[in-house]
Amino acid sequence: MNRSVIRAAAPRPCTLVVCRGCCCGNPRKHPGTDHTWQLDRLRAGAAEHGFQVRTTDCLGPCDQANVIVVQPSTAGRRAGGRAVWVGFAMDDDSTDDLLGWAQAGGPGIAEPPPALALQLIRPPREARARARR
Repeated sequence: MNRSVIRAAAPRPCTLVVCRGCCCGNPRKHPGTDHTWQLDRLRAGAAEHGFQVRTTDCLGPCDQANVIVVQPSTAGRRAGGRAVWVGFAMDDDSTDDLLGWAQAGGPGIAEPPPALALQLIRPPREARARARR
């Protein structure tokens, strides 16, 4: 008889998913932003403070580039936190706010900084569903 043991998933930290598709991270479309520097800075903050950063292709809302999704940690999700989409994250202040929020625990653990809260956008599926109503 083969018995397998099911263990609880390892706790996951807050994760920043950085769009680097067709518009986000594109220096030709956004020449005033140092996209490489921003990503390097986010990764350095993650290494120092224990959250994660990963990149992905196009997330969808290209007219709101740069888009970053802040995913809650395991503890944040248990506390009711859900993924939060941030648009127009191209300047130093946005980067600082994202770093501070992720360091503080992200969704479900800490509120986003007030300036960053003004940059929250709807996920593409939710925006499409509302438009159909």
